[in-house]
Amino acid sequence: MVRRLLHTRYRVNDLERFVAFLTEVLGLEEVRRISSPRGSTLVFLKAPESEEQLEICHYPASGPVVVPPDLTHLAFEVDSLEEFGKWAAAKGHPFSDGPTISSSGTCFAFIDGPEGYEIELIERRRA
Repeated sequence: MVRRLLHTRYRVNDLERFVAFLTEVLGLEEVRRISSPRGSTLVFLKAPESEEQLEICHYPASGPVVVPPDLTHLAFEVDSLEEFGKWAAAKGHPFSDGPTISSSGTCFAFIDGPEGYEIELIERRRA
């Protein structure tokens, strides 16, 4: 049986652009960068309060990455969706959808990341 999720991998065409987006817009921390035995470059990042890591893979030998609409997305919790929205817009990434309030009172919105990957931001309802 599995015990916990360790990391999730996304392959990209432009490694440095995607890593810059994750660190400069989302505030993720680069944990390590390695070359795999097959020749891909792997960058591992994490959110400040998460144990799970995000693995970004650059492997040109496998061909270009084409992300179809609505295939996958990453979701991150934020303290204030309003404040994050201002921050992201100033960095050139305004909300592409939302903010929307769910029936439970949780508020969420999306921004478009590089290469067609969507990012969901969630502000949980406070008790």
